[in-house]
Amino acid sequence: MIWILWVVLGLIASYLLSVVVIGFIVYSILLLRTSKQKWARKPSIPGDEEYMRLYEDGMRWREENLSFKKDVAINSCGYALKGEYFDFGFRRAVIVIPGRMESCYYCCHYAAPFKAAGWNVLTIDDRAHGLSEGIVNSLGYKEYRDIIAWAKMLHDDLGNTQVLLHGVCIGSSAALFAMTSGDCPPYMVGMIADGMYQRFLDSFNKHMVEDKHPKPPLVYPMIMLYVRLISGADVTNDGPFYRIDRLKKPVLFLHSREDSYSIPEKAQQLFDKCTAPKKVVWFEKGAHSRVRIKNPQAYDEAVIAYLAETYGA
Repeated sequence: MIWILWVVLGLIASYLLSVVVIGFIVYSILLLRTSKQKWARKPSIPGDEEYMRLYEDGMRWREENLSFKKDVAINSCGYALKGEYFDFGFRRAVIVIPGRMESCYYCCHYAAPFKAAGWNVLTIDDRAHGLSEGIVNSLGYKEYRDIIAWAKMLHDDLGNTQVLLHGVCIGSSAALFAMTSGDCPPYMVGMIADGMYQRFLDSFNKHMVEDKHPKPPLVYPMIMLYVRLISGADVTNDGPFYRIDRLKKPVLFLHSREDSYSIPEKAQQLFDKCTAPKKVVWFEKGAHSRVRIKNPQAYDEAVIAYLAETYGA
C-alpha cells in the first residue's frame, strides 16, 4: 500500500507545483510588463468600441492642444518617468493618474474640464507604462511616491502654486496613498476619485467572475502572494477603505450606479468613512472607468463646479 501513498503524495506535489506556475502566469499577465509593447501608449483594448471612443476622444483633445504641450520627465525611485504637460498659463495644475494598462494618451480623455476651470494639465505614464521605465505594477502602493515627485516638479520647476490629483480606478488609489502619505506637500491641495474601489482584491475577484475564469483551490491565494511579494501590495488587508479616514484635504468622489467593480454600496461605504471635506456625484450610466464617456457634459459640469466652489475661479 506504500505505493498508493507515494502516488497520492506525487499528485499533491504536482498540483502544488501547478498552483505555483499558474499563479505566476496570471500574476505576470496582470501586473508585469513583459515587453515594451505591453501597456504602451497605444489603445489597451482596441476591440472594445466604447473604450475606443473614450481613447479617441482623448486623442482629439490632445491634438487640439498640441501647441500647449511639452514633454516632461522626472526620476523617481530610480525610474525615468515620462509625461506630457499642457501649459495654459495658469498657476495651478492637475495630475491625471490613469488606471492599470493605460498611459498619458488615455489621460487626455479627462483633461477638458480642468482646462475650462483654469488648471494646467499633466498627463503621465506610470512606471511600467508608456515610455516610462519599470516592469512591476504595484497598484499605487509604490507609484504614489512618483505622484509626489511629479507634484514637486510642477511646483518647483514649473511654477504651479497648487497641485490637484485626478485618479481613475487604480489611479484614484495611488492618489489617495499620495494624499495620505507623510510626505504629502502642502501644495498638493486635494483629489478627485473616479471609481475608487475599497480593495483591489474585490475588483480582482469580480473580474475573474465576469470573465468566467475557473477558481481552482489555492490558485487565487497564490496570485495574491505574488502580488504581495513582487508588487509589494497588500490587497487583502490594505487599500483605500483602510486609509480613507486619514485623508484631510478635499475630495470629490465620482461614481456610476452601473459600476460592477466599485459597486455603489461599497462606494457609499467608502464615502461615509471619509472624514475630510468631501462631495460625491452619482451618475446613472457608465461602467467602471467609463463614466465620462457616457456622461461627458454632466461629468465636466460636476468637475468644473466642484473646482470653483472648492478652489475658486
